[in-house]
Amino acid sequence: MPQFTDISRINVCGGNGGAGCMSFRREAHVPKGGPDGGDGGHGGNVVLECDPQLSSLIDYRYKHHFKAERGTHGQGARKHGRDGADLVLRVPMGTVVRELDPETMEPAAEICDLTVPGERVVVAPGGVGGRGNIHFVTSVRRAPAFAEKGEPARDHWIELEMKLMADAALVGMPSVGKSSLIARMSAARPKIADYPFTTLVPNLGVVRAGDTSFVAADVPGLIEGASEGKGLGHEFLRHIERTALIMHVVDATGGLEGRDPVRDYEVINEELARHGADLADRPQVVVANKSDMPGTSEAVERLRERAMADGRPFFAVSAVTGAGVDALERAVGAMVSDLRAQAEVPAVDVSEFERVWEARRERNDRAMTVRNLGGGVWEASGVNLERAVVQTDWDNEEAVGYLQHRFDRMGFDALLAKSGVRAGDEVRVLDFAFTYEGAPSKDDFAELDDVAADDGEGES
Repeated sequence: MPQFTDISRINVCGGNGGAGCMSFRREAHVPKGGPDGGDGGHGGNVVLECDPQLSSLIDYRYKHHFKAERGTHGQGARKHGRDGADLVLRVPMGTVVRELDPETMEPAAEICDLTVPGERVVVAPGGVGGRGNIHFVTSVRRAPAFAEKGEPARDHWIELEMKLMADAALVGMPSVGKSSLIARMSAARPKIADYPFTTLVPNLGVVRAGDTSFVAADVPGLIEGASEGKGLGHEFLRHIERTALIMHVVDATGGLEGRDPVRDYEVINEELARHGADLADRPQVVVANKSDMPGTSEAVERLRERAMADGRPFFAVSAVTGAGVDALERAVGAMVSDLRAQAEVPAVDVSEFERVWEARRERNDRAMTVRNLGGGVWEASGVNLERAVVQTDWDNEEAVGYLQHRFDRMGFDALLAKSGVRAGDEVRVLDFAFTYEGAPSKDDFAELDDVAADDGEGES
C-alpha cells in the first residue's frame, strides 16, 4: 500500500551569496587602471511548486533539511560570480505553507496556499551577492578599497499541510460502507473490512457519470467528538474543507452496534458544524447505504424524511449490489458541474502568483523595528537592515562609511530618531553593536543613491 503523508515540517535554507571582489586593474602601460572587482553571485532560492501529479507529502517524511546552491565569489577583471541554482521542491495541490516559530515550533503565520498547477513561491530566498569595488567609485573617491561580503542565507522551519482537492467527500460513521461505495463508483481500491477504522488515510477516486467526471474522496470514519480530536477527527476533518460537495453516507442497518441511522446522521452533521460553520452549509447529499438488507425499509424512510426536511437530496443505495448507485452518480455529477460553473474564475497567469508572493516578501524585507532594551541600549531588526550589516567589512573604514550611507538611504537613521534614540546610545543589530551619533553631516557616497536603491525605504 502506498504511504500517505498529509503534514510535514521541513527546514529550508537558500544558498549563501558570493563575496564581491576588491581589485584594481594592473596592466603594463596602464598606470591608473582603476577598480575592476566583480560582483559575487546570488545564492539560489528554495522554491515550492504546485504539482498536480502528486497526491501526498511522502517526499518530506524522512528528509527534512533542504539547502539551495551558493553563489560563487566575484573576481578581478570585472568577472562576476555565478548565481546559485534554485532548489525546487514540488508539493501537491492544496498545500498550505506556514512559518513556524523557531522557539515553540508552532505555526506563526501562513505563507501561502498553493492551489493552482505550476504556482510557485519562494520560501527561503538565497543570500544576496556582494558588490565589487567597481560600484563604489565617486567623483571624490576614485579608488574605493572595499567590496561587500556575500550575505549568508538563513534557515527556518516551515510546515506543509496538504488538504485534499476533491469535488465530493464521502463522510460518515466508521464501517458505513464509504470505501465499498467509492470502490463501486470509481477505480479506487481501498482496504475494505467489517471492523471500524479500516480506512486510515483518505482515498481518491475519479467517478465518471455520463459526460461528467468528478473526484471523490473517501475520508476515514468520524465519531461523536471528532471536532474535538476524538478518534481520527482532527487528522481528517480538514480534508473536507476544500470539497465542494459532501456525500453523507449512513448505514441503514445501524451497524453491528444497532445504532439509529437518523441519530448517526445528526451526530455527523453536528461534528461538521463544530469543526467549521461553513461545513454545515456545504451542499450535501444523503446516502442510505445497505438499503437492500432486510428490515431496513422503516429506517430508510425515516432518514429520507429527515434529509428532505433539511432540503438535502436523498438516495437509497447498495454498494454491494450496485442498486441506486448509477442514479447517485448522475445526480452528484450534475451538482458538481453546477458548483464548478458557479465557482468559475477567469484563467490566471501563474507568473502573477509569483509576482504577488515576491511583492509581499519584498515588503516584509523592507520593514524595520527598533526596540528599547533600557539603559541607553536599543535593538534593531529587519531583513534589509541585517543584510546591510552582514555584508559590511567592519575592519575597513571605507566600508563602514558606505554602511552609514545605506542606513540613511533605507530610512534607518530617521527611524532611530523617531524611536527616541539619542546620540551616544548603543544600537545592536544581530551580533553587531555601534554607538549612534545622529544623522551624518557628510555623505561621500550620496551620488550612489541609484546603486543602493535595492535597499528600499524602511517601514516601522
